Amino acid sequence: MTVQEFKDIFYNGLWKQNPGIAQLLGLCPLLAISSSVVNALSLGLATTLVMALSGSAVATIREFISNEARIPVYVLLIAVLVTIVQLLINAYAYPLYLVLGVFLPLITTNCIILARAESFASKNGALASALDGIAMGLGLTAVLVVLGGIREIFGHGTLLSGIDLVFGEAAKPWIITVVPDYHGFLLAVLPPGAFITLGMLIALKNWLNLRAEEKARAAATIAVSSQAA
Repeated sequence: MTVQEFKDIFYNGLWKQNPGIAQLLGLCPLLAISSSVVNALSLGLATTLVMALSGSAVATIREFISNEARIPVYVLLIAVLVTIVQLLINAYAYPLYLVLGVFLPLITTNCIILARAESFASKNGALASALDGIAMGLGLTAVLVVLGGIREIFGHGTLLSGIDLVFGEAAKPWIITVVPDYHGFLLAVLPPGAFITLGMLIALKNWLNLRAEEKARAAATIAVSSQAA
């Protein structure tokens, strides 16, 4: 794998083909669990781990699977990996496991994972597929964390609320109070707040893309003018 291919994989996952704000895949967990940074980051990292492992596994066994059986095999493989991650969280962060609830096993049916297995891992090597899974997972995690941070600040006036679910009671002082004596904004933590905030993030990405395209066109025009002169 060349350095440019490595850069392209991460650029696609983190920005150009970001699952959350470009492809708009996996919106159910994206909107439902992003009420706080801790919840969003936990689910995002769990999804990233499953995507990386499933991508490399699919790339490894793809030549031994018939075309007709590939989708059931991919789903079964993803389900096994999700079960392992779910059991690990249950064993080592049980309070967080209770908060994430049904959205942990639902990673199995997340269309992002199956889509990358079908569109990328089934056509590329194990290393590239693992990196693609990491990039796409981190892109989704970034959107989850930003969404969760905005909703938590406007909804509760805090950041990192619930971090003690991961690291125990000793982590409670890590909670950041952004707005003291804040009485909360209910809309921010309800589903409509998630839709509105995600829409604003998508609009911001589109605006940044248009601005970059305009700058590129302007630079190209200046270059052509300079050569003509």
